[in-house]
Amino acid sequence: MSTTTPQAAATTAPTPPPLDGELRIEVVVVPVSDVDVAKEFYAGTLGWRLDADFTLPDGLSVVQVTPPGSPTSVIFGRWISAAAAGGTDGLVLAVRDVEQARTDLAERGVDVSEVFHDAVGAFHRAGEEGRVAGPDPERRSYASWASFQDPDGNRWYLQEVRERRPGR
Repeated sequence: MSTTTPQAAATTAPTPPPLDGELRIEVVVVPVSDVDVAKEFYAGTLGWRLDADFTLPDGLSVVQVTPPGSPTSVIFGRWISAAAAGGTDGLVLAVRDVEQARTDLAERGVDVSEVFHDAVGAFHRAGEEGRVAGPDPERRSYASWASFQDPDGNRWYLQEVRERRPGR
């Protein structure tokens, strides 16, 4: 019995030219159920900078926080996302030393996983399948992880990046 592999289409669409200018992620919206609880977690427990906190007369509320050293901020509030609270899984924070970052979070009272790496050295998988305890044995960038959740269950990952790949 032979197995066939699907072949690439004979014709492919032309590659569009690169966009002019830069495209940077400025803000990530995180859906939460209680704005005050989320603000206490992100600005209080985690110590992220509180950039904005306002409520309009119609009830719309917006809180913006920024992790230390990050060019990207996080926004949550009332009526700013149709996503279910706690429905975000896979937000990644780059850290130089995942073990130290994990310790810092634990000392702040955050329930953070142990450090882990993927069994085959890939990006972590959904859930806990393929996880091996401890950092990547070679301490390669992009290969060691820890995770935590906010009060609603939005899952964040710490990814150890000791040296960036060229082009960043």
